[in-house]
Amino acid sequence: MRSVMFMEIHGIRFNCCKGRVCVCVCVCQREREEGSLEWVSTKLMWSHNKFKTVRAVALKTDMATKIIYFTVNGRPEQAEFPVDCPAQDVKDLFRSAAEAGPHDILKLYNPKGNIINISPRLEPNSPNSCYKLEVVAADCNSEPLGVELAVALGFDLSSMEKRLQGLEKKILIEAGETPAVVYEMKRQVESFREKLESVEHLSWLGLFKELSEGTQKPSPFYHKRTLRKTREECEHVREKFLQMSSLEVSEEVRQYLKTPTFDNWQWEDAEIMVLLQVMYTDLDFIATFNIEPEVLHKFLYEVYKRYNNIPFHNFKHCFCVTQMMYGLIWLTDLKSKIDSIDLLTMLTSAVCHDLDHTGYNNAYQINARTELALRYNDISPLENHHCAVAFEILEKNENNIFRNLTTEQYKRIREGIIKCILATDMTRHNEILNKFKSILLVFDFSNKDHRDVLMMIMIKVSDISNEARPMDVAEPWLDCLLQEFYNQSDKEKLEGLPVTPFMDRDKVTKPSSQTGFIGFVLLPLFIELANLFPCLEQHIIDPVRKALDYYTEMEKALEREKLIRAQSDKAAAAKNTTPQNLQNPQKTANSLSEAGNALKPPTL
Repeated sequence: MRSVMFMEIHGIRFNCCKGRVCVCVCVCQREREEGSLEWVSTKLMWSHNKFKTVRAVALKTDMATKIIYFTVNGRPEQAEFPVDCPAQDVKDLFRSAAEAGPHDILKLYNPKGNIINISPRLEPNSPNSCYKLEVVAADCNSEPLGVELAVALGFDLSSMEKRLQGLEKKILIEAGETPAVVYEMKRQVESFREKLESVEHLSWLGLFKELSEGTQKPSPFYHKRTLRKTREECEHVREKFLQMSSLEVSEEVRQYLKTPTFDNWQWEDAEIMVLLQVMYTDLDFIATFNIEPEVLHKFLYEVYKRYNNIPFHNFKHCFCVTQMMYGLIWLTDLKSKIDSIDLLTMLTSAVCHDLDHTGYNNAYQINARTELALRYNDISPLENHHCAVAFEILEKNENNIFRNLTTEQYKRIREGIIKCILATDMTRHNEILNKFKSILLVFDFSNKDHRDVLMMIMIKVSDISNEARPMDVAEPWLDCLLQEFYNQSDKEKLEGLPVTPFMDRDKVTKPSSQTGFIGFVLLPLFIELANLFPCLEQHIIDPVRKALDYYTEMEKALEREKLIRAQSDKAAAAKNTTPQNLQNPQKTANSLSEAGNALKPPTL
């Protein structure tokens, strides 16, 4: 039987723009041979008479939709999608509007310049309050999209267009006029174009998703996730990271990465790994220490794998601490004050400082007599474990970013990383802070002991620096921390262990957990570092003071609410305890009369 190939329109999704119509089209080629049916799916986008690759999803035209206005390279655009549209399809819609490659990193900015999440929950806006869409990391070496599409279709659309134009001219020359059949073909093409640009005649839009990507994403609800990352979860992130690792990150993002205001919440794990790679590159570690890119990729991936699915001490926390360390290095111009090997030690310490944290602190480890507490004799069990896991990763040659260092350099870095990570044990806080204060007036950057103390202070500041960030970035981190605290106190109660006071959900509130911590731990530490580097006053001291004011006011408001509630409960209780018969005077009088009659002596 002869093979028959034909094209079938499966549906569309549209994106109406000013002066422009973009239509997402799903075209299927199917081949029927001897009764068998095989499908080959190709995803196309019609825009300015050009086709572009997109992904989409089937949806009803009568669903509620939202319209988002935005600009791309100064060009006004608008996107319309259903309110319950899958997140990945919304991202793909914006990706196609930006004409971005499949692995480029896109970010959407609101009118205030803040990054907002590209998701179905985007707030609808107006043309006067447009969002700005930017490709912040792109593969400069990628092939043009037309080449990719030509491979997918098996032919080149541009060459076909030129060929058709040539044939039309040839017919016109030979026949002297355009035949009626050509006019009819043009009419049919125009009618087809109008159908693509209008959805009134459609009852549904057939749009396809990549089946290879899997249908589930990791749940944000940590109590429903396994402690260790699954193999599928890790492989998915690894694949995305390797696809993104050659992207060129924009200068705007590189500069933003150097500031304490950086918002981690708008970056996925694979993108975070790209940003960590940027830090190692922009501090010249790649060239200075001959770190091969593929080795750095494997190191960062292994680090990602060894951070667990817990509310706070997870991979995003690792990134936040590292990003703050990176920002402090640039803000204080440490590159001109200490050796590159010390900077490499500090940054890598931040990356590794909470590896394999299980969400339960040292007090729990010791009281519960866990394996870690027994192994490390109750001496900083978690921090010792983080160090051990870090060097377990580095012990494998394919992950060892220090493998081209001399023996002396490696020894110095190992010693420094161990000192830095052990310094994050909060039971040593006063010891380290007092040591720093004692050398502050005579601090000497050429003195190794002084530098060692500074490196410990820097990682301590970075580790607890969330309150130095904007409130919309910092407050969600506090919610995550309290969730982890409450999980531990619940476990301590169940196991009959001493309950850590500042973790007890029955005694601790959000503001009460912060006012004391900021006032007695955060500010004194930050102020001492700012005494050495006055430029940090505006970057980390002022935001922390504002955070203290914010939580102080919140605590007062909660106290007022608690007082009002107590008074209301007291009044209600008093009302309920009043004798029922006192509420009805007539009934009370009748009762007394009856009682008096009963006491009278019988009549003779």
